[in-house]
Amino acid sequence: MAEASSAYLGGGCEEKRHEELSPESVPPGATISRVKLLDTMVDTFLQKLVAAGSYQRFTDCYKRFYQLQPEMTQRIYDKFIAQLQTSIRDEISEIKEEGNLEAVLNALDKIVEEGKDRKEPAWRPSGIPEKDLHSAMAPYFQQQRDTLQRHVQKQEAENQQLADAVLAGRRELEELQLQVQARQQAWQALHREQKELVAVLREPE
Repeated sequence: MAEASSAYLGGGCEEKRHEELSPESVPPGATISRVKLLDTMVDTFLQKLVAAGSYQRFTDCYKRFYQLQPEMTQRIYDKFIAQLQTSIRDEISEIKEEGNLEAVLNALDKIVEEGKDRKEPAWRPSGIPEKDLHSAMAPYFQQQRDTLQRHVQKQEAENQQLADAVLAGRRELEELQLQVQARQQAWQALHREQKELVAVLREPE
């Protein structure tokens, strides 16, 4: 079942996209757009993330619960992986939208293509590369820093919620273990009483 979950969550679309962008499928001298490269990197990351967080490792972390509720454990794992992938994709899409990354990457591709046949050095407003680079990149890095700060704050809040959920889950597991132990002790006590009763009944009058 773990293999089926990983195959389902990894998706066939990503594999097809990797095949389209594999070195063998790209003609010599051709270039791959940076937007497609970014999407491929995200897909590869998600596939490796699912492989690293395999169902076997998940059950190893919650052995007692898995032994008591194997089907529930499988459903929890599937839902967790699906929500994790969706959350990561949503976060990356939000970053791409806020930074207008697709337009920037496409513009960069266009600049690179146009500059392939250029012989003379590129013109710079001040003639000082360091100064021009700083003036062009400083606003971008400022924007990225603000965006990252917002995402860090959001992630910290989500991490706290996840930690609270994990603690709640541990409490439920502890309560379940106590119930199992109590039932086991009650069964053992009943078994002893039955043995004592049988022994009394077998005694000659």
